[in-house]
Amino acid sequence: MKLVKPFALLFILLLFFGFSIPKGVHKKVIKEVQKTFEVSNFDMTAIMVANELNTALPTKISGDNLYKIDLQDSILGYAFVGQAPSKTAKFDYLVVFDSDLKVVNSKVLIYREEYGGEIGSKRWLKQFIGKTGADRVNHETNIDAISGATISVRSMTKSMDNLLQTIGILQEKGQL
Repeated sequence: MKLVKPFALLFILLLFFGFSIPKGVHKKVIKEVQKTFEVSNFDMTAIMVANELNTALPTKISGDNLYKIDLQDSILGYAFVGQAPSKTAKFDYLVVFDSDLKVVNSKVLIYREEYGGEIGSKRWLKQFIGKTGADRVNHETNIDAISGATISVRSMTKSMDNLLQTIGILQEKGQL
């Protein structure tokens, strides 16, 4: 019984601290949020979603991917940190929403492939600015293609569409 307590404590610590944004990605997230809202100090609070609601969401909210961004007593906005598949790996991306849940910034944080990195260009990512939970995005209809980055374009667009749907559902359910 004495051995169970240390292992239980270790499990609880891993549960709370083991599943967070990787350090290199976290620094980039902080930098982008600072740049987006033109602030240096702010609080990021993880948003938790009940399991029964989370199962119905296109993008799962895990407690370490969606954050409320506060400055003192006011909400600046929200940040979502996600991963999307490319041809053989995954890339990390960030989507920043204002307090009205409208996309104000999106950025590919880490791209791990030789080809397709063009989706990280500001020009291409501008297509998502202004989108809300009521909008749908699709690589065939309203998002431009990039020659040589077909898989990454489809993946990022699908991830963004799922995220927008999720934001709309959370907003509708009064979670945001």
